[in-house]
Amino acid sequence: MKIKQVEELVGITRKNIRFYEEQGLLNVERAENGYREYHTADIARLQEIKLFRKMDISIEEMRALFEKRKSLQFCLEQHLGELERRREGLVKMQEMCERLIAEHQSLDTLNAENCLEEIEQMEKEGARFMDIKKTDIRKKRRTGAIIGAVVMILLMGFTIGLMLWANKQDPIPTGLLIFLIAIPVVIIGGILAALAGRMKEIEGGEEDEASKLNIFRV
Repeated sequence: MKIKQVEELVGITRKNIRFYEEQGLLNVERAENGYREYHTADIARLQEIKLFRKMDISIEEMRALFEKRKSLQFCLEQHLGELERRREGLVKMQEMCERLIAEHQSLDTLNAENCLEEIEQMEKEGARFMDIKKTDIRKKRRTGAIIGAVVMILLMGFTIGLMLWANKQDPIPTGLLIFLIAIPVVIIGGILAALAGRMKEIEGGEEDEASKLNIFRV
């Protein structure tokens, strides 16, 4: 079965199927022509992945489950505990909202400091609230990709400049110089194309957050 058929059958995008393979959740055989060939077992595994992601079970937990380092029972019990902690946090947030509404608070009368102290106390007791310190994963990855590309482009630019300088000191045939300069120019083009692809990849798909954050939904 080809990946297009798998997409239609399971309802998971090609990009995410590839991502699950990269994460070691799916091991797909290749036919003699080099193309991936999906079998019944692969379909079943993708359905399991889709189910567990909809239940908000993380990539790391699924990997441990599929590698038999954890049983399904143990994994679900752990996840249930995490969901319970989240539920408690949501209940606390709901109660705070209801209380502020009942007190007819406005922006002028709201005492944010007191509310934050109350939240901090509830967090110490185990409640979960929004973590404002959490890193923006997309921004971090975009920045890393851009910095890497800029460094490589500067390196290629330096190489071109060095070639031109060397040519002034000891001229070589024009055709050879053009050929030598064309090499880093082509590399720069490849870097820019790869950067564009990486930016597009970062903006969407399971890969964005899955391995560290548990917020994606298939």
